[in-house]
Amino acid sequence: MTIALDHREFSAARADLAGWRRHALWLAAAWAAILLVFRADAGDLAGIYWNSTTFGHCLFVLPIVGWLVWQRRADLPAVPVAAWAPALAIVAGGAFVWFAGAVAGVALARHLGLVLMLQGAVVTLLGIQATRALLFPIAYLLFLVPFGEFLEAPLQDFTVTLMMPLLHVVRIPAQVDGVLITTPAGYFEVAEACSGAKFVIAMLAYGVLAANVCFVSWRRRLGFLGIAIVIPMLANVLRAWGTIVAAELTSVEAATGLDHIVYGWVFFALVMAMVLAAGWRWFDRDPDASWFDPTRLQSPVRGRIDAGLALAAILMIAGGAAGAAHAIAERHATLPARIDLPQVPGWTRVAVDTQAPFVPNYPGADHFVYGRYADDRGVRVDLAVALYGAQHEGKEMVGFGIGPIAENDRWIRIDDLPPLMGGAALRMTHAGPVNRETVTWNHIGAIVTGDPQRVKLETLRVKLLRGDQAGVAVVMSAVQAPGIDTRAAIRRFLVAAGGIETIADGVTGTAK
Repeated sequence: MTIALDHREFSAARADLAGWRRHALWLAAAWAAILLVFRADAGDLAGIYWNSTTFGHCLFVLPIVGWLVWQRRADLPAVPVAAWAPALAIVAGGAFVWFAGAVAGVALARHLGLVLMLQGAVVTLLGIQATRALLFPIAYLLFLVPFGEFLEAPLQDFTVTLMMPLLHVVRIPAQVDGVLITTPAGYFEVAEACSGAKFVIAMLAYGVLAANVCFVSWRRRLGFLGIAIVIPMLANVLRAWGTIVAAELTSVEAATGLDHIVYGWVFFALVMAMVLAAGWRWFDRDPDASWFDPTRLQSPVRGRIDAGLALAAILMIAGGAAGAAHAIAERHATLPARIDLPQVPGWTRVAVDTQAPFVPNYPGADHFVYGRYADDRGVRVDLAVALYGAQHEGKEMVGFGIGPIAENDRWIRIDDLPPLMGGAALRMTHAGPVNRETVTWNHIGAIVTGDPQRVKLETLRVKLLRGDQAGVAVVMSAVQAPGIDTRAAIRRFLVAAGGIETIADGVTGTAK
């Protein structure tokens, strides 16, 4: 005779609470050890969560994962739990990503690698069947990685593009220059903080959660996720538009003051409510439905391993990556005691600008020099050179707030320009206003480039192959003025100086 049991009866009959407690302790030990080994990165993440308005939502990820696991607590004991050797590949993959990020100086890769190692420890010590039961909570840990800052510039452009016709609809004369909008009330910057990126990133995490909790159909999940991304983008455009309209009706000070009050968690709460309202009628998950069927997670699994051996393997992989990165970080190129700017034929050193001072930001450089040159026609070009003997955390040649514009700088990026002789070009402005065109080159290993990604990859290559780690960042810029072709001036100056490689060889002492 066959007896059919429902999920709850089956779970009660097959419960292995002792086994789950044992493996939970092994998992806690693995997480504690990983976080101890990579405590610097764990501290970086905690600081980002606490101090960054863009990634403040990450503080809620672990509590949400805990809640998701708690929702599955009734059926979990019926799922067989056993350490699973193949999942060590996830730990190894995370260790490799972390190692590459540590060597190349890519914080995103280090943070992603750390989270992957934590996820891999879960899969390894709980096993494949338990992982299938906890798949979404485990995957949701990826939102612990602070990512998405690359969205800021595209969303700035998106906001500006949609705002202009809206301003014309209400008959407000407006002109746009990059991310600057000028109206009779004044000029407004659609800054990175006003791009809406922080809300799009947070709404992505919220939308993925709501899509899993509220929907069963994948088509509806994807549709809801699309709504969760598009609505914040459009809402941010309306918020920025409303600020300018309010400034026209009252004053810039009153409008921006109101914007600062509304912009933040109040705005985010309203957007969340709008997204939920848009998807409410299509919710198709029964609130009382089980999250998984334990009867389907009972098949025997190959690759089982003793939990103690699994923990030891996890620690060896993680410790090996940390040790290898530390050994590479000890290497450093030999640098001259001091460096100076080159002599450039046809150009003479002159005093730098004091009315709208500009100094690129390279806080981790071993040497930094900056000066201004003028030719016989009075055209002026500024040159900055930063020299690195090696790159690591806090001493990166490229990164956020490193280069022509520092974080919270007095200079504001207007827009990106086409590359100039391989260098990354941008136009920026200073209160006054003073506009300046700036071009940045980076020389490391065998390349000269303005692409930050190529710099990171070449840094990784020279470190792994024990090559020359010396890196040189070169920034040339000129103030825009009537009758002055700044790009042509920078090009003439670079040619006269002999090119970036000649400048780099001069400051590193390798010139022939």
